[in-house]
Amino acid sequence: MEHNHEHEEDRFITLVDENGDEQLFEILFTFDSEEFERSYVFFYPVGANEDDEEEVDILTYAYIPTEDGGFGELMEIETDEEWDMVEEVFNTFNEDQEEE
Repeated sequence: MEHNHEHEEDRFITLVDENGDEQLFEILFTFDSEEFERSYVFFYPVGANEDDEEEVDILTYAYIPTEDGGFGELMEIETDEEWDMVEEVFNTFNEDQEEE
């Protein structure tokens, strides 16, 4: 998948699928892992959170930041250990959001 990161609006990312269709996503949050030496981004389709009855699909990718702070190439998470760490971070983020 290709992607474009809009620097003027850091909350959004556009992904282009294999058919060339663009889809806009809102970035939920990003974080860095020293253990895996990569950064991670959580995002979801724009408009998905407007319907509270449906569960929102949150996508997660690893990336190595570019020099200007962009996302560089998004990479799929491949190991169980990495997924376990990412899920733990996400669960902590969710708990913090519920407490606010």
